[in-house]
Amino acid sequence: MRIVLDAMGGDNAPDEIVKGALKAQNDFKNTEIVLVGDENQIKKFIPEGTNIEIIHTSETIGMDEDPLKAIKTKKNSSMVVGLDMVKKGEADAFVSAGSTGALIVGASLHVGRIRGIRRVALGTVLPNNNKGCILLDCGATMDCSAEFLTQFAFMGSIYMEQVIGVDNPRVGLLNVGVEEIKGNDVVKSAYNSIANTSLNFIGNVEARQFPDNACDVLIADGFAGNVMLKAIEGTAGMMTSSIKAMLRRNTISMIAALMLKGGLKEFKKMLDYKEHGGAPLLGANGAIIKAHGSSDARAIYNAIRQAIGYCEGNVTEKIENYLKNQ
Repeated sequence: MRIVLDAMGGDNAPDEIVKGALKAQNDFKNTEIVLVGDENQIKKFIPEGTNIEIIHTSETIGMDEDPLKAIKTKKNSSMVVGLDMVKKGEADAFVSAGSTGALIVGASLHVGRIRGIRRVALGTVLPNNNKGCILLDCGATMDCSAEFLTQFAFMGSIYMEQVIGVDNPRVGLLNVGVEEIKGNDVVKSAYNSIANTSLNFIGNVEARQFPDNACDVLIADGFAGNVMLKAIEGTAGMMTSSIKAMLRRNTISMIAALMLKGGLKEFKKMLDYKEHGGAPLLGANGAIIKAHGSSDARAIYNAIRQAIGYCEGNVTEKIENYLKNQ
């Protein structure tokens, strides 16, 4: 298996990107990691004698650049070259912590969508009391039709089953209430559409229900999904900071912290995005993983692991087969 990594994408490139790649290459013995980016900068962080392939590019797409313009004009950027490698079959997957907008545009222009898929969806696996819940879309497609949401439901279900290992995933539709009559016209239409499929559809789910293992796949348009994701990230950060401050308040609380150290460590790990790798771009005609923009080596390592699971689970092929059987 060959995984291409955008060495210039993200806030901590290329240092942390390279570190994550080297650890992945050491741990995943049947996987070849390829770094794409400025060779001179990349080599500064590779120990002497280390054998890892580097494909040199002279351009980088910044986080603040116009996505469409950047993808069209920077043909020799690390992102465009990496995506083209997936398109040409020279790589099995592409991982980038770079601009989300540029990655979505680049995937559409260079890799394309699976035939029959109307829109791609960015999925993020969020922690809950089980194996996690994939929320999609998280920002790739802002305005959705009932058809788009129904296809997202199938793709999310396939991903959770094949990559995360959830049997017969429960699919929920993000809404302002659990009643069937709730929501706008698109959501109500999507409810009826998903209900008439073979999916394990449990109906509408409110945002407050997902942490308590309400479903395994939560469907939303890109606007609502992204707002929910950012709210969760902010809440998780606030909770972590508040607990730290509380446990450092006095001697008694510090002693309690020592006693709770193991449990607190597990709690922090559950909320840490670095443990979950990245977000798969479902519907793209290839395995593309968007890592968090501020990813460190651990997050990049887990994003590579996620890309390997995507390929081993044959997610793209299974989505194609689903479409053929409709």
